Amino acid sequence: MMNRNELPTPPVCRPEHTETILHGKTLVDDYAWLRQKENPETIAYLEAENAHAEAWLKPHDALREALYGEMLSHIQQTDASVAYRDGQFWYYSRTEEGKQYAIFCRKPGTVEAMDASAPEEVLLDGNQLAEGQAFFSIGDTDITDDGNLLAYTTDLTGFRQYTLHIKDLRTGVTRANLVERVGSVVWTADNKTLFYTIEDDVQKRQFQLYRHSVLQGTADVLVYEEADERFNLAVGRTRDGAYIVLDSASHITSESQVLAASNPTGKFQLITAREDDHEYSIDHRSGLWYIRTNDAGRNFRLVTAPVSMPDRANWTELIPHRPGVMLEDVELFQDFFITCDREDGLPRLRLWHFKSGVAIAGEEIRFPEPAYSAYPHINRIFDATKFRYGYQSLVTPNSVFEYYLATKSSTLLKQTEIPGGFDRSLYASERIHAKAADGVEVPISIVYRKDRFIAGRNPLYVYGYGSYGYSLPVNFSSNRLSLLDRGVVLAYAHIRGGGDLGEPWHDAGKMLVKMNTFTDFITCTEHLVQKGYGEKNRVAIEGGSAGGLLMGAVTNLRPELFRAVLSHVPFVDVMNTMLDASLPLTVPEYEEWGNPNEEPYFSTMLSYSPYDNLKHGAYPAMLVKTSLNDSQVMYWEPAKYVAKLRTLKTDARSLLLVTNMQAGHGGASGRYDYLKEIALDYAFLLEELGLLDG
Repeated sequence: MMNRNELPTPPVCRPEHTETILHGKTLVDDYAWLRQKENPETIAYLEAENAHAEAWLKPHDALREALYGEMLSHIQQTDASVAYRDGQFWYYSRTEEGKQYAIFCRKPGTVEAMDASAPEEVLLDGNQLAEGQAFFSIGDTDITDDGNLLAYTTDLTGFRQYTLHIKDLRTGVTRANLVERVGSVVWTADNKTLFYTIEDDVQKRQFQLYRHSVLQGTADVLVYEEADERFNLAVGRTRDGAYIVLDSASHITSESQVLAASNPTGKFQLITAREDDHEYSIDHRSGLWYIRTNDAGRNFRLVTAPVSMPDRANWTELIPHRPGVMLEDVELFQDFFITCDREDGLPRLRLWHFKSGVAIAGEEIRFPEPAYSAYPHINRIFDATKFRYGYQSLVTPNSVFEYYLATKSSTLLKQTEIPGGFDRSLYASERIHAKAADGVEVPISIVYRKDRFIAGRNPLYVYGYGSYGYSLPVNFSSNRLSLLDRGVVLAYAHIRGGGDLGEPWHDAGKMLVKMNTFTDFITCTEHLVQKGYGEKNRVAIEGGSAGGLLMGAVTNLRPELFRAVLSHVPFVDVMNTMLDASLPLTVPEYEEWGNPNEEPYFSTMLSYSPYDNLKHGAYPAMLVKTSLNDSQVMYWEPAKYVAKLRTLKTDARSLLLVTNMQAGHGGASGRYDYLKEIALDYAFLLEELGLLDG
């Protein structure tokens, strides 16, 4: 371990005192000037912090390289996804060794299987499109029913601001009439009309729907504009292809409008008008709308309505609301549908058959492990007789199965190969619960290497998120093997504010009761240590974005509980961000956090806002990471947080700020560059957890 007396001197950020007075309280912000992205002093400070972090990590260059090599050894660099049929083609993506990005392809095929001898057609080569770019990402894509035209969007900065392209797959020519700030795209049944949404230039919300015709000389037509700043637009198509669906949704309210895909210049029809706190989503089959709605309870139910009379007065219940079961999604087909439920914090896939026009509950697809993720895969064929789903766990690599309705059995199509000597039997996965102070049982998913586990002696690594009703996935990661093989126990805390136990779980960790999210995480960590899953003084934690808010809040509440903190693109400047309605996302996010212009929400936010609750004292070692082009959590939030903390912390532990100067919210876009970022994270963690030699 590095001698702390030899640590490089961290940079000093110039303070510039500012105050905001609201509800009788004074908010002090000495680093607001870091918002000036074009100011050379801002860039100089970020680069100085990067240089400081690199100097601190310099002794671990060999370790970072070794970690990168380890993680790379567990990846099948040249590989292909499972092909899926759509129309007269089989579509798939593949990767090639040494290339950063995926290549998207198709082949003509028969009904039953992809013809291996058929010539491959490359639709998009991410490596060619990214040539000369420091960042590259493909957003939304859609192909006409006849397979001739491809609409796709790209982002070259990481700011999630996408440009529309249309490629003629017959000629290979990409049209030059580009549209900026595009979100969702969908073709109509005439194979020449495209609907797309675009974002505004302030809030970064999708607010307008346009109709584009590929016919020369035809101007794009504005079809709909969403006036309410809380709402975002998205356009898509029903699985049977019959209707275009325009969804307008806030965090807690939604409505849908529909248009026959065969009549692109027609008028959209409203399903049912928006009402606050009512969310619904739709699909179509045989003259009926199938509507997933929370009108009768937070965990949603399923109803149907005639196409000609879709309003709520004509809804017929198909699946009632169930207090203990969250209806997350419905996958609708001609002869059956799949309900995607969440019960006891775990996903369930249940088959329903249509017999004589009546839906009959069928079998549930069973899964063998105590903690796992299961979800629909790509299913484009409406009159299918089989259903594809994905499955993985903390010890089982990503797998694609096909479920056959006739035999009620599943066949494995592909499991991601993990080269480099991965032996699944060496690892154990568990699911336990920690009891919060109010008696609520909080689930925790755990994975460790069995032959490296000694009760009460292992370093412990706890991950959390707990916001937006997002259910923390229990997924496999070959990168984690570099930690597990060194004896680290990994735990995932399914805390309130997430959606792991349905919408009531989300409600119990948002707005005025947001503090439950943070106390749940502390409870989980304490419980894990008490039960011998980790050593008291060797606990590391990680979270990103809203999970970075979690990191900042729990560190302020219980700094002595953690040895090291890894915080990615953290939402730590809650007060200043939520008081600035000009920033992207702020107004829509009032429904998640509250509006601080109202005193009760102001006081609640102020009680946990990490930036505002920093104080003199000892803190854990911290690695804080951000990106200059982040459009969701602006770079200045973590930069201000680190600058302020440097003036308050009384210990000699590391405080590192790393800014990717050419990326956005998700970090590096290339798969090899991303591995190098993970290698940096792991080197930091291994040093802090005392594992440099093991």
